[in-house]
Amino acid sequence: MKAGKPGPEVEKWLAALSEPPQQAMRRVRDVIAGADRRIRDHVKYNTLNFESGGSDLCAFVQWKKKTPITLMFNRGARIQGKFPHLEGEGPTARFMRFADLEEVEARAGELGKIAVAWCDLVAAEAKGGGKPPASAKKAPKQTARPRKS
Repeated sequence: MKAGKPGPEVEKWLAALSEPPQQAMRRVRDVIAGADRRIRDHVKYNTLNFESGGSDLCAFVQWKKKTPITLMFNRGARIQGKFPHLEGEGPTARFMRFADLEEVEARAGELGKIAVAWCDLVAAEAKGGGKPPASAKKAPKQTARPRKS
C-alpha cells in the first residue's frame, strides 16, 4: 500500500530535520504509514509518533544525537511474530535502528510487517476484550545486537 502525504503538522516536523537523517526518516514514515491504512501518524512530545486504533505503535527517539535513527516501540514485546531487527529483552519496549537510508530500504519489508502485526493485535484486542488473537504465537525473546561504532 502506498503511503499518503504527511499532514501539515507531520510535514513541518519532517521539514525541520537536517540531512542526515531527514531522507531516511521520511522513508521510515512512508513505510510505516503505507503498510496498513489503520496506521496514523502525528507529532506528540516533539517527535513523530505512529498509532493504530488509538494505541501507540512507535516513535522516533534520539534522532538528534550521533546515533543511528531509532524507533522505539513502547509496547513492542507484545508484537506477535519473528522480527530479526527488533531489539530488546525487557518486558515492554523494543527498538529498531537504522544507520542510513540504505538500511531503511533493506528493512522496509520487516518494518511494514511489524506495523501490520500491531494493527492486527490492536484490532483483535478491541474485539476480544484485551486478548491477543488465539492464532497468534508468542513472540520469541528478541536479543539486542551490538551497536556499530
